[in-house]
Amino acid sequence: MVTEHEATLAKPLTQAQFRAWLDERPDSDLGHYELLNGRIVVSPPAGWPHGRIGARVARVLDQHVERHRLGQALDSSTGFDLPSGDTLEPDASIVTTARWNAAPPPVLGQFLKVVPDLVVEILSPSTRSRDLTEKKDVYAKNGVEEYWIIDPRARSLTIFSHADDTFDEGTTVTQGPLPSRLLPDLDATVEQLLDY
Repeated sequence: MVTEHEATLAKPLTQAQFRAWLDERPDSDLGHYELLNGRIVVSPPAGWPHGRIGARVARVLDQHVERHRLGQALDSSTGFDLPSGDTLEPDASIVTTARWNAAPPPVLGQFLKVVPDLVVEILSPSTRSRDLTEKKDVYAKNGVEEYWIIDPRARSLTIFSHADDTFDEGTTVTQGPLPSRLLPDLDATVEQLLDY
């Protein structure tokens, strides 16, 4: 027999329903949840070297954004309520000043209601498939300008650029500078990000 709660969860959820569901979670629940295509997705903690790479990426992006006064660099704890109805929490992101100023002001403790210009996802066994398919499609549909996929196993970084509500085929690099159109003067190499 399906309970009323299970039946509710079987229907696509709205962002408001997702937020209410999160607010009902007990304090002991430390799960990592996202709303993807109307369903709640949980990801277990990532294994080594995900956190090491994530810290390096966040540091490099934050320093670059601060130095050039580009906007806001954000880490993996930032959730975004996207116009498509999805609520995602990328491993790192940048919101340029123009998008930040055009968005509703942030509300303490709530998800940001802005589309990031840059999103970074670090592949792990539990998220690999979603990051390369569903999440990539959602980010493109919402107007993310660049989507970076970091593959620790391949020691590679692929940069997808936005083009007509989708992403191009991407450019994969395993060494040298990052071929970012959004951040052309970024002083970082693939080796720096993947040094673990």
